[in-house]
Amino acid sequence: MVKRLVLVLGDQLTPDVAALRAADKTRDLVVMAEVMAEGTYVPHHPKKIALILSAMRHFADDLRDEGWTVAYTTLDDPDNAGSIPGELLRRAEEHGAKDVIATRPGEWRLIAALDDLPIPVTVLEDDRFICPHAEFEAWAEGRKELRMEYFYRQMRRKTGLMMEGDKPAGDKWNFDHDNRKPAKDDLLRAQPMSFAPDRITEEVLTLVADRFPSNFGALRPFWFAVTRAQALHALDHFAKELLPGFGDYQDAMLRGDRFLHHSILSPYLNIGLLSPLEICQRVEDEWRAGRVPINAAEGFIRQIIGWREYMRGIYFLEGPEYPRRNILNHQRKLPDLFWGGETGMECLKCTVAQTRDEAYAHHIQRLMVTGNFALIAGVNPAEVHEWYLAVYADAFEWVEAPNVVGMSQFADGGIVGSKPYVSSGNYIDKMSDYCGACAYSVKKKTGAEACPFNLLYWHFLLRHRDRFARNPRMAQMYRTWDRMDEDKRDTVLADAEAFLDRMSRGEAV
Repeated sequence: MVKRLVLVLGDQLTPDVAALRAADKTRDLVVMAEVMAEGTYVPHHPKKIALILSAMRHFADDLRDEGWTVAYTTLDDPDNAGSIPGELLRRAEEHGAKDVIATRPGEWRLIAALDDLPIPVTVLEDDRFICPHAEFEAWAEGRKELRMEYFYRQMRRKTGLMMEGDKPAGDKWNFDHDNRKPAKDDLLRAQPMSFAPDRITEEVLTLVADRFPSNFGALRPFWFAVTRAQALHALDHFAKELLPGFGDYQDAMLRGDRFLHHSILSPYLNIGLLSPLEICQRVEDEWRAGRVPINAAEGFIRQIIGWREYMRGIYFLEGPEYPRRNILNHQRKLPDLFWGGETGMECLKCTVAQTRDEAYAHHIQRLMVTGNFALIAGVNPAEVHEWYLAVYADAFEWVEAPNVVGMSQFADGGIVGSKPYVSSGNYIDKMSDYCGACAYSVKKKTGAEACPFNLLYWHFLLRHRDRFARNPRMAQMYRTWDRMDEDKRDTVLADAEAFLDRMSRGEAV
């Protein structure tokens, strides 16, 4: 008789994850399951589904090689119960197990599902993160504002990353001012490492094509790493070939280069193939060896021990209802252009096409193109949240929801950000080459040819003037508006309304 079931989820593919450390490989049974409930709670990108399923199958084989007994359920198994709780109950009955060990899931819905299981479940904290829940709660207690920058400094001190004694390297915590350069086309720029599908991955690709034929996104070509060894190769390639230019160009966007100097490591980090500290230590090593400038190393490390850990802290601190926050009461439906519908806006066209093809877009494309547009257009943040959760390979709710609901859509009322991330077309023009190929003119502020970002930016500010006019970081914007000629102000708002009406009617914009 099996002593206990040991649950390993698709984003817990780490050999020393808490549940495995607490288990006895001579007596306990590891349960892994591909289930439709996890594949369909949002319409996930086919590449995302394939990445997780292939990585799960490879990880299960690694566990068996290490001496574990693994009960693995494939998606097409005729006995598949269709959900994680259903599979646990099926395996418990099959093997006579009386209880379950699990590492705490990263999403509230799965935490609730395990809480409702009719057999005892021991849930262990997921200690693959740098900041435990209790530590984040202690940091947050009593603070009027939960700003990431101050949390990040605490994580730097805790880890010792890029520290010189008790001071930050270079005498500055943050070199972001140096990380805002537009990029130029470079045919010699390295690309992220890609991996040819093996037999296991090919079987998964066939299965995903059969079971999810209508999901948004291109399944092939499939190039993601699906094992820890491959993920380590991707990390090594990034550190040597792309990291030196990461800082300067991390905010840049180019029509002909979808990846620039970005690592594309977040999918591997978020499913457990890599750990945050090993990535950051490798980046720090490159800087200390003099091969990487300080702004590149600091900027990358901040994304992991700063933003990533902070977002997880906010998600669990704020509770299960956080993804449904809508403080601005935005109710417009997500427009069809987010699913590949026709648009003349080149920045959105390119970002959505890249998302469709790669299940990836970098943080500025997500924040200042798709996110910025959704916010100033007044799209319901719950629909925006579900879109991001569905279409990106690295999207899991604990990290995606605070980024979207809080940082991108300001739907939490300012918990994550002190002001909404909104801009006219000027920012996109400065940081990209999108505007030169656009059907609209970024230089025009009114009229049918005016950049929609120029129109909707002011429309957003006027809709929410009562909320934001006294924000010291936004007051200048309202003073600029008030100095405009009254006829121009009326024209801007009328043109914005006309655009939104067309979009709401489903017309191509």
